[in-house]
Amino acid sequence: MSKITVGTKVPAFSAKTTDGSTWKLADADGRKVVLYFYPKDMTPGCTVEAREFRDAAADFKKAGAVVVGVSRDSCTSHAKFRDKESLNFELLSDEDEKLCRLFDVIKEKNMYGKKVMGIERSTFLIGADGKLAREWRKVKVDGHVAEVLAAARGL
Repeated sequence: MSKITVGTKVPAFSAKTTDGSTWKLADADGRKVVLYFYPKDMTPGCTVEAREFRDAAADFKKAGAVVVGVSRDSCTSHAKFRDKESLNFELLSDEDEKLCRLFDVIKEKNMYGKKVMGIERSTFLIGADGKLAREWRKVKVDGHVAEVLAAARGL
């Protein structure tokens, strides 16, 4: 599968949600999609990022966008994370890394001096036309959600 680049059509994809159902890109139904990849449920940075997306949900909706989070955690882990943080958007489980590989977010990371493969915090804004409009890689959490919201509003 070829790499997705800004301006190209995002291929149809699907993944399991917290309740075990399947979410498909087509479910966005003509809305913009903010697809954000994060390393792990209930870790400090990922929790802050999720809370910020949660708190801005109404603004994203006004901008015509739906927010969807993705990590390699299980549906069970996602459900606990969603419930604990009162998240108001879908979390997709990508245990087989198909979605992570499609968006090329699996990178070598250094964890406590060991090289490991993990998700590089990244966000993708998909336009209502199904094309990738923007991408943010190596995301720093502070100010990120506001930047994505501004881009969604401007699209």
